[in-house]
Amino acid sequence: MTYEQQYLELLRRVRTAPLRSTRNGDVHSFFGARIECLDVPNAFPLLTSKRVWMKGVMEELAWFLRGSTNVQELRDAGVRIWDVNVPGTDAGPIYGYQWRNFGGSGYDQVAEVIRLLKENPTSRRIFLSAWCPPQLSEMALPPCHVSYQFYVDEQDRVCCQTYQRSVDVFLGLPFNMASAAALTMLVAASTGRQAGDVYLCLGDVHLYANHEEAADVQMARNISTPPRAAVTRVSEDLMDVQRSDLRVEGYVHAGRIAAPLS
Repeated sequence: MTYEQQYLELLRRVRTAPLRSTRNGDVHSFFGARIECLDVPNAFPLLTSKRVWMKGVMEELAWFLRGSTNVQELRDAGVRIWDVNVPGTDAGPIYGYQWRNFGGSGYDQVAEVIRLLKENPTSRRIFLSAWCPPQLSEMALPPCHVSYQFYVDEQDRVCCQTYQRSVDVFLGLPFNMASAAALTMLVAASTGRQAGDVYLCLGDVHLYANHEEAADVQMARNISTPPRAAVTRVSEDLMDVQRSDLRVEGYVHAGRIAAPLS
């Protein structure tokens, strides 16, 4: 199945899963799933059964990659997806902080990933983690997409597998799929390679009860041909990534479906 067929099957499955109470509302939930996004430059995993906001995906990813925790930078770019969790400006030592300064130690995991891909591409230690237990209480929100492992395949393509402990299927997962693919393409380009396949391993898969109607609308829609994507500017250290560094072409979608952020 294509990435979108897999996504819609996941959405159907969670839509009929049992309800359970959580810290921020009732959810349909089950545990353990996987989505495969193959050949991401030629089938970039943006859903076509609804619009996925690529500007928001890229601005947030660039924010992570420069190690920032200042939410005002996103707001200045017109991206307010963190406002619910961060009423002020400092999100605490979240994703980008851990990626570039793990645990406050100064250790730059992104730089190490790039170094290993260049110098030791068969290493089984090309791994990026945002999960730092001693600092979880300082974070506005503990990381949902916890880790990324990179792998150079027999075609010399950079592939990636992520682990996501908490998966908001309707709003969050479409962003996560596109972001993981974009990150893989940017990392690959920084090492002089093409990107290959991206796999998402999912833990607590859930659909908020107040997203049921929106999910039903999406599941009734048809899907279109996946878009293509290309890196337009290579950044060697990924500290200065811009939204325009990744170009998506041929994105045809069925339109936005509104749903509240829980």
